[in-house]
Amino acid sequence: MALKVAVQMDHISGISIRGDTTFALMLEAQLRGHELLHYTTNTLAMRNGVVSARVEPVVVTDEVGRHFELGPMHSMDLSEADVVLMRQDPPFDMGYISATHMLERIHPKTLVVNDPAEVRNAPEKIFVTLFPDLMPETLITADPQTIREFRAEFGDIILKPLYGNGGAGVFRIREGDENMSSLLEMFTLHSREPLVVQRYLPAVRQGDKRVILVNGEGVAAINRVPAEGDARSNMHAGGQAVASELTDRDREICERIGPELKKRGFLLVGIDIIGGVMTEINVTSPTGVREVRRFGGPDISAMLWDVIEEKRGI
Repeated sequence: MALKVAVQMDHISGISIRGDTTFALMLEAQLRGHELLHYTTNTLAMRNGVVSARVEPVVVTDEVGRHFELGPMHSMDLSEADVVLMRQDPPFDMGYISATHMLERIHPKTLVVNDPAEVRNAPEKIFVTLFPDLMPETLITADPQTIREFRAEFGDIILKPLYGNGGAGVFRIREGDENMSSLLEMFTLHSREPLVVQRYLPAVRQGDKRVILVNGEGVAAINRVPAEGDARSNMHAGGQAVASELTDRDREICERIGPELKKRGFLLVGIDIIGGVMTEINVTSPTGVREVRRFGGPDISAMLWDVIEEKRGI
């Protein structure tokens, strides 16, 4: 039985298909004969409790420059879809939160991946703090004095926005760095949100490992090595993907967090591990699927669709 799959994403014309996990999921769905519909969050609407979007049928092709073909746009009641993939990129702002409120109205009759209410309740840099013994020393606060005391304790720290993404606004501040007061002023001038402060992990020079879990099970990993002279390993910030495998420590972490992920309906999750400790749990639109496959790892898209199809009874 073919499923009707609506994909909520940043517009497909702007993606880089070589490393785009959403595109990989769409290719696998199409291969299985499922119908694909594309829409962006700005077309979401809710009227009298009915959630709709202006969707376009889409055919995808794994060819750079010719990777999609869209059909006529039309308004659709999203409860008529079998599956919605919620795959727009963060930031995790009020627009993102509003979309989760709308999609919550149709889930689980329409299976939303990942569960929108649970995504809303699990900001990635806060959710991870459920497992403090698996993390580096971490502080979440907007209070400059508390941040200064944390740096005095650990000397070398990472400072980043609580709801940031892609490595934007991430700073390494060493002991004695005179820029710290200016950075704190800059953050507080533009936002009332807390910051995340973590003890700097020198092991990041060997890489920030992205481990991918499907339905609570660790299935594969890819390592991301920072560019020379940069403390950030994110691909958007110049990090380089290199082949990696799951270690015993990685599996131990996955086994610890897996039951909680499964309970919350998180079917696709990416966690970040540096030097054997976990720094983030990514549940919004986790990436890394294409990189894993390119380095000879398992087909995670197929694994995820096996789970989705089972939940849809096919």
